[in-house]
Amino acid sequence: MPLQCGIVGLPNVGKSTLFNSLSNAKAQAANFPFCTIEPNVGVITVPDPRLEAISALVHPQNVVPNTIEIVDIAGLVKGASKGEGLGNQFLGNIRNTDAIIHVVRCFEDENVVHVDGNVNPVRDKEIIDFELELKDLESIDKRIQKVEKQAKTDKKLQKTLEVLSKVKHHLEEGKPARGLDLTPEDLEEISDLHLITLKPVLYLANVDEGSVINGNAHTAKLIEAIKGEKAEILMISAKIESEIAEILDQEERKDYLAMYGLTEPGINRLIRSAYSLLNLITYFTAGEKEVRAWPIPKGTKAPGAAGVIHTDFEKGFIRAEVIAYDDYIKYGSEAACRDAGRLLVQGKDYIVNDGDVMHFRFNV
Repeated sequence: MPLQCGIVGLPNVGKSTLFNSLSNAKAQAANFPFCTIEPNVGVITVPDPRLEAISALVHPQNVVPNTIEIVDIAGLVKGASKGEGLGNQFLGNIRNTDAIIHVVRCFEDENVVHVDGNVNPVRDKEIIDFELELKDLESIDKRIQKVEKQAKTDKKLQKTLEVLSKVKHHLEEGKPARGLDLTPEDLEEISDLHLITLKPVLYLANVDEGSVINGNAHTAKLIEAIKGEKAEILMISAKIESEIAEILDQEERKDYLAMYGLTEPGINRLIRSAYSLLNLITYFTAGEKEVRAWPIPKGTKAPGAAGVIHTDFEKGFIRAEVIAYDDYIKYGSEAACRDAGRLLVQGKDYIVNDGDVMHFRFNV
């Protein structure tokens, strides 16, 4: 299954406009709440110049980049956790994603209605946070009631109860669960709850054209508000991105970007940030038939990386032949890297590095 990032936020903050720019899937964008009812899903390519560089050397029949699914989820409002504004449906859509892109309006425009009457990014962020935290609290409370009964006869569940209580207390303080220092063992205890506020989040400040480089008073307040949250923030202008998406000529694109002091579309930065948000790195396979980028979590060992291609590769793993990306580009081919002693044979304990060019040997 492809990894998914869900775009969330209040109505009319620019979610669907950004989604359209990302995926070229023309999600309906309009100046009223709940324009997006069913979540729009777009598959986007992760920009990676390394894939292009390897392909230029190999000249394969096919080039396959990494992709991520972006899910445009309808705007949440106060009371969403209790079902307001189709809230339960929307929150269910968020729960199914791997990471969250939280779009926050940081621009003034009297022609674009704000659901709460005026622009206040900190308040808007807190509205969404509050609804997500309430939904997680609901899940936690249900589980605590169940585990408390079971723990009377099964002392092993005391650990589960401790973790649940710890998370509940944190949420009740109005803080997302991802801000807690939970061990891998703690996370395993509550993994089946799929808590929304445990998901990694990228705050996307949607700014006016003049604030895309240095931000503005609204972004300064938002940056201050997310300190200590284990979250990132990215400034982007949905208006610029929507106009860029309509320009097909590359030179015209460069000229248009230069007007705002940009060297690339903000969408490219957003896609890379989303990829990083999911804690992913890339390794490559390279041959005459295909050059391909493969996404794996950081820290993955060679057999696990092989399993991304096919489960049989992991089950029958013998060894991996590995060339560092810089070496591949320097020497120009697998054969040249082998002759130079830069093709290394690695076993089951090898932790794959970002950019490795790999070939797997396995038993069928």
